[in-house]
Amino acid sequence: MLRETGVRPAGSLSEVVAQVDMGPMERFCDELRWERERRKVSIEKISEETKVAVRHLQALEAGDYGELPGGVFRKGIVRSYLTAIGLDEASWIERFEASLKENGGAETADWAEFAENVRRNRVGGRSETDSRWIGVAMMVVCLAAIAWGVWKFAFHGRLIL
Repeated sequence: MLRETGVRPAGSLSEVVAQVDMGPMERFCDELRWERERRKVSIEKISEETKVAVRHLQALEAGDYGELPGGVFRKGIVRSYLTAIGLDEASWIERFEASLKENGGAETADWAEFAENVRRNRVGGRSETDSRWIGVAMMVVCLAAIAWGVWKFAFHGRLIL
């Protein structure tokens, strides 16, 4: 919140940020919102351009990263947002990652969760793979039996005539 007036003062973005008593994550999110408002771009317009849901864009501006999809999708939403309002991706992405780490390192938790899901699925996936090969083997046997029957019928039919 602003220290004295409670109203956003006029001036450069750095002056505004200096007067705001917030942590890095909140500053990052507020700066995103202020840049969007300064450029007079609505959330709905960004949503139309980027195909990102309005609720995800609002969560990004509010600093509620838990509401965003995890992993690369989260970073993709930030990149799309930055591109839509014309900000430099490289510096803003670095700031986003720093604020995300300060928020608790959710990115690391996403990768750990992903790795655990892969491990769980690989352990249980073996029997499914085995049953596929059994099905393929049965199809080959059936095709061989049909081919043998046609071959035998064709030769017996010719030998009798």
